[in-house]
Amino acid sequence: VFITATDGNHGEGVAWAAKKFGCQAYVYMPKGTVESRVQAIRDVGATEVLVTDYFYDDTVRMANKRAEENGWTMVQDTAWEGYEKIPTYIVQGYTTLAKEAVEQLKEKGVDAPDLVILQAGVGAFAGGVLGYLVNHYGEKLPKVIIAEPDAVACIFESAKINDGNPHASTGSCETVMAGLNCAEPCLVTYPTLRDYPVAYAACPDFVTEEGMWLLGKPLAGDDKVISGESGAVGMGLLYELTQNPDLAEIKARLGLDEKSVVLLISTEGNTDPDHYAEVLAKETL
Repeated sequence: VFITATDGNHGEGVAWAAKKFGCQAYVYMPKGTVESRVQAIRDVGATEVLVTDYFYDDTVRMANKRAEENGWTMVQDTAWEGYEKIPTYIVQGYTTLAKEAVEQLKEKGVDAPDLVILQAGVGAFAGGVLGYLVNHYGEKLPKVIIAEPDAVACIFESAKINDGNPHASTGSCETVMAGLNCAEPCLVTYPTLRDYPVAYAACPDFVTEEGMWLLGKPLAGDDKVISGESGAVGMGLLYELTQNPDLAEIKARLGLDEKSVVLLISTEGNTDPDHYAEVLAKETL
């Protein structure tokens, strides 16, 4: 019997895998989770999906307590002291995505991007991808920015404190970026996220909505990308960096211009159809 806490994608993956192997999966989701994300996990065969009265990090603790009480296996993509083995496996899984991205860039004639923007919740995805890039590119590592919701930016706040240790976010935890709504860094990946990025960005919700709109309404000749709230923040941040005059100094320090090659990874589709439709209904940004 597996149990996990999730804002969406991770829990769907755990439930899908559990059913595939004839196991049970109990999935806990934080308060405020939209019904479409709950139903998506039910649809892939979860034994039970429960929306709690807590935000993500306390939902993780609640699921872990039930795992300990029942002898179930906790499958979580964040780590804490004494719980690191399974999160490490999950982080290693993310490196597959990074490897494929590097190979696809080579097919396009790009040895390395100039900039990579990686979104973070606890930092498992961002740390796994960045870890692969560090090992692959070595001294030629592209500039990397870690992007988070400004209401729950634990990696950003840890970088600001700058004492070498991870710190929990002090924000409100109120954001449309549900998949990034995580207040405590993953201990497995934090050292990588501490040591290698050139910048950290705490982004208001409108930034990811800009990204959703830009990807969903591409210029002529570009492919449409249906990207949800937690997947589009990189595109929104790139737009702000290149178009917002208040960020001109940061743009210059990053060396961003019309020739720059930027790698973005969309980690979520249209998981909240109502909000997605609302964003895409706008005629302009």
